[in-house]
Amino acid sequence: MAFAINGRKIGPEYPPYVIAELSANHNGDIEKAFKTIKTAQDCGADAIKIQTYTADTMTIDCDSEDFIIRGGPWDNYKLYDLYKEAETPYEWHKAIFDYAAQIGITLFSTPFDESAVDLLESLATPAYKIASFEATDLPLIRYAATKKKPLIISTGICSEQEIQEAISSARDAGCEDIAVLHCISSYPAPMSQANLLQIPLIRDRFQTIVGLSDHTLGTTAAVAAVALGASIIEKHFTLSRDDKGPDSGFSIEPNELTSLCRDVQDAWLTLGGSTFERQIVEQENRKFRRSIYFVKDIKAGETITKEHVRRIRPGLGLAPKFFDEIIGCKVKKNITRGTAATWELIDRTFSNRS
Repeated sequence: MAFAINGRKIGPEYPPYVIAELSANHNGDIEKAFKTIKTAQDCGADAIKIQTYTADTMTIDCDSEDFIIRGGPWDNYKLYDLYKEAETPYEWHKAIFDYAAQIGITLFSTPFDESAVDLLESLATPAYKIASFEATDLPLIRYAATKKKPLIISTGICSEQEIQEAISSARDAGCEDIAVLHCISSYPAPMSQANLLQIPLIRDRFQTIVGLSDHTLGTTAAVAAVALGASIIEKHFTLSRDDKGPDSGFSIEPNELTSLCRDVQDAWLTLGGSTFERQIVEQENRKFRRSIYFVKDIKAGETITKEHVRRIRPGLGLAPKFFDEIIGCKVKKNITRGTAATWELIDRTFSNRS
């Protein structure tokens, strides 16, 4: 189960795919957007993601209480004003896509309506991301899915049924390459409510590639998610939380992104396979296990007693499990102290077990 974005394979058999989410962390400055993209690449991210919307495609300019945010990092913001401040202008998009292509990092986006999909198609986006809050916008999902490019869907706030509906809508519209990201839509999300065990549940229930869109502080949850099967890690990224943009408070900085890229790779490497087969690096140390050795001289034909043998290191003799079996057997030839016990030295015809 895998697919590729710009040739980079994504799935359980491949290293985690790290997406640095630019979101509103350009703070209205395209040069800062360029610098953030380059820094994400330098930190080791596989991709940078932007968001494609305008305030007018997200909501309406209305002062009604319905359109005012209460609580959280955007307390008292009018929805329209928040999106106006946070939007990545449509006229920036070509320059941003061109810059990412020029430096060699994958860039794609989250469309928030059909016009955004059309813009991104004109820019040859290699994939689409559906945000948690749009995961129930099935017409949008179907429209993006008709482009037959990889589709990554976040699941914040979604019920099991809503996740299924989103996936089914994408598949019915012709999209075969789907990933589902576990997400807690809280900014930031408390560690105690990260609920990472939903990751393998999503994988097994919906038979898709899974990942984590992480809004917790730091990188611990993202690394733990890889151990639970996450193939994609998405994190909001900023050059500095001191910039005080709409998303900066729950974004990671360059040193954290560098650590994240390294640590999720290491976490993935530690997983190995579901097997009891021992690892190659252990082979050399097999000789330091315990085994049965003769610890006294014994003459040919003598009967082995517990005084003649011990279970000691190194591990070049018979396994300890045969200790009781050889007691009472006779030896075939003279044996000196410090000789590893082997079946070639022992005549089991005279075993006290026979």
